[in-house]
Amino acid sequence: MGKAEKIALQKTTLLSSIEIAKHVFVLSFSRTEDFRPGQMVALALNPNEPFRLYSIASGNTQNEYRILFNIQTEGFLTPKLAELKAGQTVYISKPFGSFYGTLENDWWIAAGTGIAPFISMLESGMGKNKTLIHGGRSKESFYFADRIRALLDGNYIQCSSVLKQEGIYPDRLTTYLENLEYLPTDKNYYICGSSQLIVDVRDILINRGVAYNKIIAEIYF
Repeated sequence: MGKAEKIALQKTTLLSSIEIAKHVFVLSFSRTEDFRPGQMVALALNPNEPFRLYSIASGNTQNEYRILFNIQTEGFLTPKLAELKAGQTVYISKPFGSFYGTLENDWWIAAGTGIAPFISMLESGMGKNKTLIHGGRSKESFYFADRIRALLDGNYIQCSSVLKQEGIYPDRLTTYLENLEYLPTDKNYYICGSSQLIVDVRDILINRGVAYNKIIAEIYF
């Protein structure tokens, strides 16, 4: 995610690095602090170098932090993170942020790696009566899809304008939202993805009668 300032980093050790799709990785670290599902951590390879922010993609009762990222070829950090091996040193902050999940019947909307905070919420036992709409370009870009299906009991909608496959809505998630016959206006809508996705989804929801204060967004780069 993006940059931030004045965040203290502490030394930790990488437990594992798994490439779950081409150029997409899950890193895990020992958990040292309690956190609320939806929060993030700052990561750096050196305390004197720039850090980046990543949503935690693990449950708040698990013994590790996980983060999900895809390599940004022009990026400063992700190419280096992708080369890390278990046992190497990384610098990590305490969890922070306010993109909190709730126990209400919320709708979750994500694209690509923006699924990370919702995985944390699901793994923390917050999936009851939730609806998750997930956009992706390839089958592999629906990260953790099997786990999500198991936890959401069918309330998981995949959208892709590229894939033509049974069980996947054959267009963008924005089109799915626009074409829904009924869109409840009494729910909270949590959105995680690019800034453009958030603007587009927010406009659709507001145009369909959802109050601005019921739309909670987190930009994920």
